[in-house]
Amino acid sequence: MIILATVTGAAAAFGAVLFRETVVLIQTGTFGASLENSTNVIQNLPGWQVVTVPTIGGLLIGLFVYYFMPGKRGRGVADVMESVALRSGAISLRAGLGAAAVSAASIGVGASVGREGPVVHLGATLSSFVATKLRLSRSQAVTLLGCGVASAVAASFNAPIAGVFFALEVVIGHYALSAFAPIVIAGVIGTIISRVYFGDFPAFIVPDQSLVSFWEFPAFALLGVVCALTAIIFLRSVAVASDIAAKIPIVPYLKTMAGGFCVGVIALAFPEVMGVGYEATDKALNGRYELAILIALLAAKVAATAISVGAGFGGGVFAPSMFMGAMVGGAFGMIATQIFPELSSGHSAYTLVGLGAVSGAVLGAPISTILIVFELTADYALTIAVMVAVVIASVITQQVRGNSFFTWQLERRGINVRGGRETGLMAMTKVENVMSLKYTPVIQELSINGVREKLLTAPHGELFVVDENGALTGTITLEDLADGAFDHSIDDVVNARDVARLHPPVLEAEASLDHALKMMQDTGEEHVAVVENRDSMKLVGFIHEIDVMFVYNRALLEARREERGEL
Repeated sequence: MIILATVTGAAAAFGAVLFRETVVLIQTGTFGASLENSTNVIQNLPGWQVVTVPTIGGLLIGLFVYYFMPGKRGRGVADVMESVALRSGAISLRAGLGAAAVSAASIGVGASVGREGPVVHLGATLSSFVATKLRLSRSQAVTLLGCGVASAVAASFNAPIAGVFFALEVVIGHYALSAFAPIVIAGVIGTIISRVYFGDFPAFIVPDQSLVSFWEFPAFALLGVVCALTAIIFLRSVAVASDIAAKIPIVPYLKTMAGGFCVGVIALAFPEVMGVGYEATDKALNGRYELAILIALLAAKVAATAISVGAGFGGGVFAPSMFMGAMVGGAFGMIATQIFPELSSGHSAYTLVGLGAVSGAVLGAPISTILIVFELTADYALTIAVMVAVVIASVITQQVRGNSFFTWQLERRGINVRGGRETGLMAMTKVENVMSLKYTPVIQELSINGVREKLLTAPHGELFVVDENGALTGTITLEDLADGAFDHSIDDVVNARDVARLHPPVLEAEASLDHALKMMQDTGEEHVAVVENRDSMKLVGFIHEIDVMFVYNRALLEARREERGEL
């Protein structure tokens, strides 16, 4: 695995480099220069170009996604998480490369999205391709996928430790030693390649920081609360924008075009919102914005990113969430410095803490964001402050929202991975894949004597009463038969319909196993009839609680064995 980790780490890192250079190439072609210094570039352009580029770009991107992308959507970190939970780390090469192209083009035309998510997906795609070609086991394939993710993150931030823990924390979901070693190797390889191409420079230029007093920690805790509120507002804004876009009755590529137009209009007043926004984040870290500007940029970035994501542009939210965190942290720091100047470390320290807290809460990756800040500053005392704010922001956001950006994306598609691999598998497995076809249907007119005979051989001692169309009308067990079990005087006057339990609980064949298990727990039923759908009520099988629990326990056992490195 070490050799494979080295190869995969190198491939993911080169992919990250190529992605970054592609973005620069597109921005140079559309805006005349890279948007790494977006303020100067955008301000020197005529207003029509600032609006037209993302508008026309949005149309072209939307057309590409609509006609050429599998599922007619982009891809990101959430899809990597889904592949680990449900498909043993398998990712379509076509979809992965297409998603990278869509994301590079989106950032290239000024959409307010980040490049880290697409780079993570690209690294995972390349890893999955290698694993598929070599026919690796599930455990090996997932570990190799983690290698690609770690290398991609490390190459993006020049932060190998954060890359390793992002792969373990967000994507793989466990810290097994069997996965840890190769992922570390890949993270180191990614960092080396990134430094060869871009130099040994951190993602942000952070001024020297130090804590003035430990009495500041209550302020950092309060900042964590403010950052949680910011993260919640942002996540809610993205959800609202996505819902609005979904309800607009026009073809998707026109929605992307409209989203590009809106981002362009916002950029006329706030050019910093275009692209990844690293320049503005750097300026906030170095105290080059006034309080009013920080607040305005925060609001503008929330709106621009929510519109970009909701409209269907490709890209991530890592960079935007760091942008927002820097703005809210900088604003909080200015206020704190004015109130307690003798106890404040300066607003730049609060900017850095805010950067970590908002991004950690949005991404659901507190450990990774703490480590990113530590690698950016190498300041232990300030890292403790970041830990306080990140933990508070993450806990509050989790309690209020119940999900991170990535899990929200998956839940919109009906996928739940928060409970681990076994929960995701239960959500994705349909009842029809587990149900039994060995059941005994009887017509409603069957005599009570016939019912007695059928019950003797019926699986689980239950009969399913159907009408002439095969639609379920009731069920019969020995308990339902009760007093009539041995009373032969009623043989000629009572039939199956008379003794059946009418309108029993049923499951549709398309229902998920987690829904089936919940229904069984709520109703107390051990086995339930399965129908084609509730309109026809056509009986197609039945499912037993034991069958559902077998699938769940098998997935749980495999997940735990994988965590221990036994698979």
